[in-house]
Amino acid sequence: MQRRHFIAAGVMAAGARAAWAQAGYPGRPVRLIVPFPPGGPTDVMGRTAAKAMGDQMGQPFVVENRAGAGGNIGTDAVAKAAPDGYTIGLSAISSLAIAPHLYRSVPFNVEKDLAPISLVGTTPCALVVHPGQPFTDLRGLVAYAKAHPGRLSYATSGVGTSNHLAAELLQSVAGIQLTAVPYKGSSQIVPDLLSGTVPLSMESSLATTLQHIEAGKLRAVAVTSAQRAKALPQVPTVAESGYPGFEVETWFGLVAPAAVPPALVARLHDAWAAGARTAEAQTAFDAISGTLRVNTPQEFAAFIRAEDRRWGALIRRLGLKAD
Repeated sequence: MQRRHFIAAGVMAAGARAAWAQAGYPGRPVRLIVPFPPGGPTDVMGRTAAKAMGDQMGQPFVVENRAGAGGNIGTDAVAKAAPDGYTIGLSAISSLAIAPHLYRSVPFNVEKDLAPISLVGTTPCALVVHPGQPFTDLRGLVAYAKAHPGRLSYATSGVGTSNHLAAELLQSVAGIQLTAVPYKGSSQIVPDLLSGTVPLSMESSLATTLQHIEAGKLRAVAVTSAQRAKALPQVPTVAESGYPGFEVETWFGLVAPAAVPPALVARLHDAWAAGARTAEAQTAFDAISGTLRVNTPQEFAAFIRAEDRRWGALIRRLGLKAD
């Protein structure tokens, strides 16, 4: 009986400590891991979320960039962090829905090791071409590609990236054959696209090419989102161009280690939901041609599962592997 009393007392004490910790949360700065290099659109989203959430919760959210392996290194760091709410991350479609099917081994299990908090933002892919090409819209591109199978090459940020898969999906629905040319990132793609070395690219971020499109040095023939991009209202969607239902967006969302108490996940979600409504956050997203997103942890979990099924099926059908 005495031992049972000690156990019961220990459980009650642990529960009280957990409740106290949650009540005083956050009592120190929170680390927000961004699994991509500084300066890009993903980094802007992460820093915007960090500022917005810090303002709401009264403690700094400090961004730590941990780039590598298409976002997997930083996402793994979140998965393996202490589940105390003081380490969260901004992960993306690449790690949460594509990598588990693309790589032979991924160091984390999305469903078991991570707790979804909320979507943060999306960006459409844009099919961008050099103006010297003999077509001005997607219908013309498809007609040219059908007449010259495999002749048109397109730049991609790498095998299995969202822009690569968007291009593969387009080829599938349009019945065309393009040749993928993998690059390490947009910083390498844009100069070759401007020079005409590579004739087209499925860009996952309009921010990298928008100034060149507006200057007439590049031409956007379609965007992959369900609605036209705010930054390019004159450019039709793929769906409008003859392929109803076509929709691909690169998406990003907040995650925490799986064992973080649900009460803390809810507080983190509420902080982003409130911060996302500020003019400052909206302005930051407009600057990178992104769309602010907020959903509940449960909705985000369901969204990840749906995207996992969608892209897993395509990757298996194409036989893609990154290692």
